[in-house]
Order: sequence, then C-alpha cells, then structure tokens
Amino acid sequence: MTNYVEVTLIRWIWAFIDRPLERFDRAAAFWTTVTDSRLSTRRGSDDEFATLLPRSGHSSLKLQGVRGPGGAHLDLDVNDIPAAIDEARGLGATVVTPHSDWAVMRSPGGQLFCLTPWEGATSPPPLVEHSDATSSRLDQVCLDVAPAGYEVEKAFWTALTGWELHASARPEFDLLKPPPGLPIRILLQRLGNAGAVSAHVDLACSDIEAVRSWHEYCGARFVGRWPHWIVMTDPTGGTYCLTARDPQTGRLRDGARSDADPPVPRS
Repeated sequence: MTNYVEVTLIRWIWAFIDRPLERFDRAAAFWTTVTDSRLSTRRGSDDEFATLLPRSGHSSLKLQGVRGPGGAHLDLDVNDIPAAIDEARGLGATVVTPHSDWAVMRSPGGQLFCLTPWEGATSPPPLVEHSDATSSRLDQVCLDVAPAGYEVEKAFWTALTGWELHASARPEFDLLKPPPGLPIRILLQRLGNAGAVSAHVDLACSDIEAVRSWHEYCGARFVGRWPHWIVMTDPTGGTYCLTARDPQTGRLRDGARSDADPPVPRS
C-alpha cells in the first residue's frame, strides 16, 4: 500500500460547526462574533454552507446548516483525493457521498468527515484579542467516542492523519497534535456510556472565566465546569468547550499536564 503521509499529506484542516439549518443565522451571528470573523456568501443548494473569514491569515472554520441537532466535523485538505479515499477505506472508513473532486466519509465509529482538495491555505488565522487584554482561539475538535469503539477510532484517526498521538494524564483523553502550521488539533475523548461517535469544538482561552463572561454576553449559556475546561452551549443549543490553554501554544499556561494538552508522544 502506498504510504498515506507521503502521497496524501494533509495540507490544511477545517473545523466545521454544524448547527440546525433553521437556526443558521443565530449560529452565524454568535460564531462570527466570538471568533472575530465575518461570514462569507452562503452557498449550497439550501444555502447551508458558509466560511468564517478571519481578519488576516487563512480561514480554518466553516459553518454548516444541517437537518438535526448538529455538532462538528472535520474537513481534511489533501494532495491526492483518490489515494486518500483508498487509504481511508483501507483503514475502515466508508464513502458516504462521492463527488467529482471530494468525498464525504464516515469513520469506523460513525463520525462524518470530508476529504477535500487543498486550495493553498498555509497561514493560520490570528488570535481573537478581547478588550480586556485576554485572548482565545478555536483550535480543537473533540471526538466523543463510546468505550467499546474507542481504541478502533483512535487507531483510525492516528493512521489517517499520520500525526503524533499523545497520551493524557487523564485516561479518557488522547491528543493528535498536527505539524506546525496546521490550525486545528484533534482530541479524542472516551465517554462513559454507549452511543454513536459525535464531535464538538473547543476554544483555548488565556482567561477561561473572562472568555466565559464574554460568550455569555453574546448569548451562550454555561453548562458545567471541570478541572481545565467549561462546557457551554451556544444560542442554538450546540455544545462546545472553553479550555484553560494558552491560545498561542495550545498548552496549559502553568505547564501542568491535562486532558487537553498531554505532553508525551505514544508510539
């Protein structure tokens, strides 16, 4: 089999925020505000797609209106779409919807993702700087996986990306850390209950409580607090997390080990 990393290198990665189509405008207003971006022209047969355009750099965020509650998914821009599809299928993925130059895929655990052509993006968007001198960045997609399928899903995403797998101080988390220059990390979370794989986005925050207050002012709601993260819902009801990580480096600011920043590569 041809080496995936050499032939179908991931050149860019997109985090898609998937929200109910009937609440698209509410989602767009919130997410453009908290990511300091503007919305592109909507596209698609139902005007269901839009890109969140940053002040500078290349975008790594898109919004999609979906039928159902939504969540998040990844688009991987690669060099060679047919080779990437073949490799993903060999690793256990299935093709959901083929297109002429891209494909909707499903991971072994059921998480949708897309393989898409690279269009030249190389420069990650800047931090979101707040008026109180704090900052944040949407830099992570967390895949929430039931216990029975966790090891299979972890092996799949590790092989598909070719990225370093880092073990966490907490047994329910593993991190796939991208090479320098790619804007989105992949965190895998082992859930405590059965169910289909789902996903949500995470933001790194220089001051987690300050960012929480800002998001609440913009219409989000607080759900709960854990050691290094806060669970929120946006104005459409979609779940996401604020994490106590440095938005510039992705690491906890005090250097401690955490679920969201495991430091030791696992072979």
